[in-house]
Amino acid sequence: MTDETADHKEQAASEAVGQETDEHETTATDAPEQDASKDDGEPRVVDEPKAERRRLQASISVRTLLVGGLIAALVAGIGVMTWLYIGAKRDLDGQAREVADTKRAEKIALDYATNAAAMNFKDLPAWKAKLVAGTSPELKERLGAAADQMEQILVPLQWNSTARPLSAKVRSKVGGAYIVDAFVSVMTRTAQGPDPLQSTATYSVTIDSGKNWQITDVGGIGAAVEGR
Repeated sequence: MTDETADHKEQAASEAVGQETDEHETTATDAPEQDASKDDGEPRVVDEPKAERRRLQASISVRTLLVGGLIAALVAGIGVMTWLYIGAKRDLDGQAREVADTKRAEKIALDYATNAAAMNFKDLPAWKAKLVAGTSPELKERLGAAADQMEQILVPLQWNSTARPLSAKVRSKVGGAYIVDAFVSVMTRTAQGPDPLQSTATYSVTIDSGKNWQITDVGGIGAAVEGR
């Protein structure tokens, strides 16, 4: 009886062990399937489609072209503005230089006319020196000869005149030569009368800026004396 009971227990234990083994094998067999199921359920990283990449590349290319075009337009605009500025500045500089040269010619002519109109028969050498000052060599020779002839008139008349500058105006310009009309107010005393005579003398003075602003021609000196 005891042996049968023991055999019965051993058989039950063996069956229990076999059942556990079968369950373990079943569990082990099902595990990969479950893992595989889990793997199938996880989200996968999918690469961008080729169409999307092409769209992005096209967008970048268009943006690059737009930026390049904008930069080119900006550079061109700056170039045009710079060219216009330089051109305008050149014109303004030329105009300013022309105005300055005109004023210089008018001043030279007016100063010369004032000195030429002031004569004192007692000091004609000083007047002759002023008469040829600033003139070209050719004109200096002509004026010297004219002054010698005028001396024959000034001394007998006891000519004494003072001059005051009035105005000067460029009449014309040929190349670098300015022809200027200069006007001076002259107060003259002579032996012919005790009262001074007031008059306005006009001189035509040609000044060549290309020859260091020398006076190359003068008109009106003889007329100023002959009119008395």
